[in-house]
Amino acid sequence: MTDFTLHNKETAPADSKELLDVSIKAFGMVPNLHAVMAEAPGLLEGYQHLHQLFLDSSFDDDETTVVWQTINVEHACHYCVPAHTGIAKSMKVDDAITNALRDETPLPTKKLEALRDFTLSVVRNRGHVDDAAVQAFLDAGFTKRQVLEVVLGAAQKVMSNYTNHLANTPVDKPFEKFEWHKAG
Repeated sequence: MTDFTLHNKETAPADSKELLDVSIKAFGMVPNLHAVMAEAPGLLEGYQHLHQLFLDSSFDDDETTVVWQTINVEHACHYCVPAHTGIAKSMKVDDAITNALRDETPLPTKKLEALRDFTLSVVRNRGHVDDAAVQAFLDAGFTKRQVLEVVLGAAQKVMSNYTNHLANTPVDKPFEKFEWHKAG
């Protein structure tokens, strides 16, 4: 496997140094994902921007977590599932939601389950979602805006999940206690 550098402010390319400041401001540290992404400043900047746009979407914290973790689990991301477990805790998302997502067991509400089902349909079918799946999502109480915001979340997660697969990014110390491996 190719070794990727975990950059810090001293080793990062010049165009990534200010972006790492953004990471430190947001997380109190440079997450290892950002340290890897710093190798390609455009990737790190794009990821940070999509992250903020998704946080600013019309989804609440529980729903945001469902989209993120559904994709992380589907992509079997060894880094993002633990990281987003910690992020969900900081967002005060109920552990029952987090555990159901990590374990691929039923979510506590039909609405959240509809969000997971739709997100999986988008990811698995690469956006070729049939009308019945879109209608089921809308019938569950979601909007056309949220149909497209799932695409936004998927774009963000492709950037992080694929980077972590390529770089075998080590899980950050604060998230090691949330280690995860896909069942089966």
